[in-house]
Amino acid sequence: MTLSSIQDLPTIMVAPNGARRTKADHPALPITITEVVASAKACQEAGADGLHAHVRDAEGRHVLDSGLYKELLAELAHETPDLYVQITTEAVGIYNPEQQRALVRSVQPKAVSISIREMLSDGDNRDILRFYHDQWHAGSGIQHILYGTDDIALLQDLCQRGIVPKDDLKLLFVLGRYTAGQVSSPDDLLPFLEAQKALDQTCGAPSDWACCAFGQAETDCLARAVAKGGKVRIGFENNLHHSDGSLARDNADRVAHLRAALAHPA
Repeated sequence: MTLSSIQDLPTIMVAPNGARRTKADHPALPITITEVVASAKACQEAGADGLHAHVRDAEGRHVLDSGLYKELLAELAHETPDLYVQITTEAVGIYNPEQQRALVRSVQPKAVSISIREMLSDGDNRDILRFYHDQWHAGSGIQHILYGTDDIALLQDLCQRGIVPKDDLKLLFVLGRYTAGQVSSPDDLLPFLEAQKALDQTCGAPSDWACCAFGQAETDCLARAVAKGGKVRIGFENNLHHSDGSLARDNADRVAHLRAALAHPA
C-alpha cells in the first residue's frame, strides 16, 4: 500500500441529508438510497465532485448500517462512477466508538469521516491505534472532523504519540456547530488555520483540508475557505438557504449557487 492509494479530498463535496433533518425541514432532502443517488447525480452535474453520505432506516432514522452503506456505494459506483464518495460514522448520541469502528471495518470504504472527539470519547486504547493504522494501510482515507482548535490539538497529540498516522492527513473544519443558533462567520475559520500550522509542523507535511459551515453564511464561509487554499463541503446537512436568505430548491441548487459565488467573488 502506498500513499497514492488514498484519494485526495474533492474540491466540492456535497452533504445532502445529514443525520437529523427530515422532509419536514425540506421536501427535497434525500432520505432513501434512491433519493440519495438521484441527488448525487444532480449535484455532480451542478459541479460537485464528492458526496458525504448518510443512510437512513425504513423510518428515516440515521443508522450506521453496513448493509445499507454497501448498497448505497454499489448504486453510486454504477450511477456516478467518477464521484468521490465518503461515508460517515457520526454517532448522534446513539453509537459508541466500538460500533463506529465496526462499521468502517465491515464496509471498508475508500473514504470515511470520523470525529476525533467521538472516537476518543471512551479514551485512547490499543484498538484505536490499531484501527487508524489498519485503515491507513487499507487505503481508506479518514477525514478527521474537527469542531474547534481543541480538537486540532487533540489530533496533534495523537499524531505525536503515533496513535494516528502522520501521513496524508485529511481534515474537516466545522464552523458554527456549537454556536447559539448554529450560525457561522467567515472569520470563524481563522483560528482553525492557525492551529493547523502547528499540526502540519508536527506531521512534517501540509494536511489536505476542507471546511463546512452551519447557517445562512455558509456560502460566504466556503468562499473564504477556497480563498485560503482549502476545499469545501456544502449541502442540506448544514444549511438550506442561499446567502440572500432564499430557500434553496435542492442540494444541486446550493452547489450551483456556490459555484457562481466562487466565479464572481465579492
